[in-house]
Amino acid sequence: MAKLKKRGQSGAAKNYVTRNSALKKLQVTLADFRRLCILKGIHPRVPRHAKRANKGNAAPATFYYAKDVAYLAHEPVLQTLRAHKSFAKKLSRAIGKREWHSAQGLADRRPLVKLDHIIRERYPTFDDSLRDLDDALSLLFLFANLPAGDRLNHQLVEKSARICAEWQGYVVRAQALRKVFFSIKGVYFQAEVRGQQITWLVPYLFTQHIPSDVDFRVMATFLELYQTLLGFVMFKLYTDLGLVYPPKLESSAEEAGAGPLGVLRLVESSSAVLTPGQGARSSKGATDTDTAGRKVTSKDVKQAIKAVAQEGIAANGAADDTPLEAQADRPASSEEIVADDFVEKPSADGTTSGLVSYASIDASSASNSRTHLFAPYYFYISRECPKAVIEFVLRSFGTAPSHLGWDEVSGPGSSFSSDDDRITHYIVDRPVTSTTSQTQARMAKVQPQWIVDSANAGRILPTQPYAPGASLPPHLSPFVDDAEVKAQGGYVPREAGLDEIAPAENVEAGQEAAQQEAEDDSSDEDDIGGEADEAEDADAGDDDMQHEDSAAAKNKRPALAALLVTPTDEGLLAEAELEAEAAGGDAALEELQNAHADALRAAKKAARGDKAKPASKASGRSAETEETEEARKMSKMLMSNRQRKLYEKLSYTQGVKGEEARKLEEKRKALDKAAKRSARKGESDDSKRSSSTQKKVKWAGAGAS
Repeated sequence: MAKLKKRGQSGAAKNYVTRNSALKKLQVTLADFRRLCILKGIHPRVPRHAKRANKGNAAPATFYYAKDVAYLAHEPVLQTLRAHKSFAKKLSRAIGKREWHSAQGLADRRPLVKLDHIIRERYPTFDDSLRDLDDALSLLFLFANLPAGDRLNHQLVEKSARICAEWQGYVVRAQALRKVFFSIKGVYFQAEVRGQQITWLVPYLFTQHIPSDVDFRVMATFLELYQTLLGFVMFKLYTDLGLVYPPKLESSAEEAGAGPLGVLRLVESSSAVLTPGQGARSSKGATDTDTAGRKVTSKDVKQAIKAVAQEGIAANGAADDTPLEAQADRPASSEEIVADDFVEKPSADGTTSGLVSYASIDASSASNSRTHLFAPYYFYISRECPKAVIEFVLRSFGTAPSHLGWDEVSGPGSSFSSDDDRITHYIVDRPVTSTTSQTQARMAKVQPQWIVDSANAGRILPTQPYAPGASLPPHLSPFVDDAEVKAQGGYVPREAGLDEIAPAENVEAGQEAAQQEAEDDSSDEDDIGGEADEAEDADAGDDDMQHEDSAAAKNKRPALAALLVTPTDEGLLAEAELEAEAAGGDAALEELQNAHADALRAAKKAARGDKAKPASKASGRSAETEETEEARKMSKMLMSNRQRKLYEKLSYTQGVKGEEARKLEEKRKALDKAAKRSARKGESDDSKRSSSTQKKVKWAGAGAS
């Protein structure tokens, strides 16, 4: 006899727990529960039957998995929160009794929340942590630019600014920056670290108005998690580059208002070099000690040998004995690797002496001209330009600190003034007055967009279109794949570099263009092979198409069925290829190619028939077009309900994209016509002005005679 199940003890009622039940089970407040869920990555769930999950209650509720709540019950952070609650009661009691010594002792023993174990749980490998850096860096840069006040602790802002400076220092050191884009929200950056694309957003330095409805407790929880994550990540990245973490920050430069790269000072992590008198090996195998009595191990000896070898390589690489200060003033050639002048090298006594230049850790980047794009040039940044952003981009693409100068109001550390003869590019973002010196007249004055566009293009662009006061070229996003947009029938601007792109008007217009092109190709085939064989191939293609259509319906491959209906759609072709790879590999791909070729042949035949048969005056459509529509409807009838809905969704999406592309193309044509009209009007005005001038000269000559 089967055992009866009691209501509420199995199924959804057992697998799900409401939020109120979770709070009672864990004995925490709602704020602490939200904090735990954020730190552990637990999200609310939506059960299929909410009434069953709530044990018959139809009231709205927030549900969590029962296993997730049981997982939180054993979290060490929960124990720390309970200890902090007890600490707060004891501290309040001590202050109320005016026991200041006891209160100070309690404050010194305040329980602190540690998130190291959570980072290890959520990110088992280092690559997993790199994949999650996009949101972390964006939030850290946001808090680094927010004003500290009553709602925001200044320590959070300072720590976020320090981590952001460390990240920028690493990107400059490793030359990992790849893309930059100026948007309305801020400046988007993308770096490549260990094969991972990391994109983050830096807001503009405007006066920030914080809305009153922002819950800073939730954001502070995310910030706490991301700061701990960046601590692990930056330690690993700096260690791989052979640098000490955390790097030093110059307090004097920070107080003077220097940028994040101006206050950062990186130090090598190599051990101090052992001198010959520091230790001697006994013939009896006694323990070696240095002059200070410290034990010298084999690891110390290996590190000392490695350090000596590195110094020998650096000495042999230097062709002259020029001091480093003099070498910094020497202009770098386009093939010379730019020095990282902000890296300090430890000496034998453990102190940092002088600056030393090192190439990037990646050997391939040294030979890549893209990473040293701005190396041979000298730049001066005007005071109205965002100095921190421009300096970061220039340094990431090969500019040495000695090749950068800026106005005094932007901060200390400028290498030269605005009248220096070595300046090749003057970055300005305001109209240039006529009162300029001869030195400034020889410079190439450009707007900040020139630097970003050149970095994204990987080459030095002409400076004339970016002159101060000029109408700038379109600032296209480097994160958009123009070829993919073209394949999907979207609009691609002319400045994207794809000259062969012709935006589709809509799905039907694209099909007509493909049919016209197919018609031209078919006329050449008629001259070579004859029309009889082609007709037989077309008939065979129709049979094959119907066969493949039914086979696709059976195999549940909706993209293939839709492709056979509209064989000229490149987006459907790409999706059908993905389906074929997932279904049968090379054999399915070959089958898809054959079916697509037969469908194209049928489309060519339909295009020739459409041209031969005039459209009927009553309906405005040709008989062949009506047959195509009938065939399309029949194909949709053979599809399953799911396939038909997917096909209609794809067709609608293609139609919307085609309509948007058509509108943008019409707008572009209207702008081109207006530009040509204004150019013709200017030429006519110049010709009228010149003719009137000639008449005046003629009458003046007649009066003189």
